[in-house]
Amino acid sequence: MKHTKILSKKTGRIVTRLILLTLCLSMVLGLSACGEAKMSQKQVFAMDTVMTLTAYGKNADDGLNAAQQVISSLDVMLDPELPTSTTYAINHADGQNIAVSGQIAKMITSAQYVYKQSGGALDLTLYPVIKLWGFIDDKFYLPSDEEIMSELPKLCFDKVVLTSFPASGSFAVSVPAGAQMSFGAVAKGCAAENAIDAMRLAGVTSGIVSLGGNVQTLGLKPDGSNWNIAVQDPNNPASHLGVLSLGETAVVTSGSYQRNFEGIDGKLYHHIINPATGYPADNNLLSCTIICDDGTMADCLSTAMFVLGETKALNYWRTTGGFEMILVKKDNSIVCTKGLMEKFTLSNDNYTLKFSE
Repeated sequence: MKHTKILSKKTGRIVTRLILLTLCLSMVLGLSACGEAKMSQKQVFAMDTVMTLTAYGKNADDGLNAAQQVISSLDVMLDPELPTSTTYAINHADGQNIAVSGQIAKMITSAQYVYKQSGGALDLTLYPVIKLWGFIDDKFYLPSDEEIMSELPKLCFDKVVLTSFPASGSFAVSVPAGAQMSFGAVAKGCAAENAIDAMRLAGVTSGIVSLGGNVQTLGLKPDGSNWNIAVQDPNNPASHLGVLSLGETAVVTSGSYQRNFEGIDGKLYHHIINPATGYPADNNLLSCTIICDDGTMADCLSTAMFVLGETKALNYWRTTGGFEMILVKKDNSIVCTKGLMEKFTLSNDNYTLKFSE
């Protein structure tokens, strides 16, 4: 394949941020109808995503401030291009141990579990390949087969070593020299989980965070009812295809519609790279939504299940369990796992729905 510089059809980061803002505000339905409890809301831009934080009750403002601090701290900590970040230190340590936070330790532990269970469908050392495609700085690029093959040998997630020191409660991680990690596939799930924890510690008992495809809830709505969480329509992201009725949980979606560009060959290339090939995952899926109590794990699974495709993802769910899943296919059919039968309502006539055993 001849390598060619590609210009994105998108008009730039400003338009992207405006679109993300609209999507964040539409991901959660019916917030204004949650009863008489005071609602406070905050908009945050971090991790290249517009985030909406919502809390109810007398401690709402304190909870939102605490959540914002957590998100901002993680944003700085995880940026692989920022010389002062922990991720940058890991990637430039020439194989030496680097002290890391508990959040990073959990992300690595969760990702390693999914990596092993999925046969490598999620690999945090994929960063050099993702960067080659231009998905880090939006300078999209269609690489040659040779360029991709030169980067794939750098993948070595099975050689990343996480060490815990129980006496001090601290952690350290080492990555083989020449390899590079990124937490992009798990960062927003971790941020949402820790933002909710911060809100809870501040005394908030009802709240929700929406972090660009990652939604996590705290408790129930103030009136005691479930949250209504929209699932985006991958063919029309400004709309939704159905609604989930849920209590306290995490809902994370990965899809080919979220970030992509059109190549000179007329083909659409998206950002979810298959570690086995170095190319965007090519299967029958448009999006994969994971429902799971653990936000970090939900983020790991949404990427891995999308890469695996329908058949292998459903086999993973049957074998491993611990989560529910919505798969939207290219033929406009939707497959939901059976645990969502009473929780997911299809609201878009362009799709058909079935539940998998």
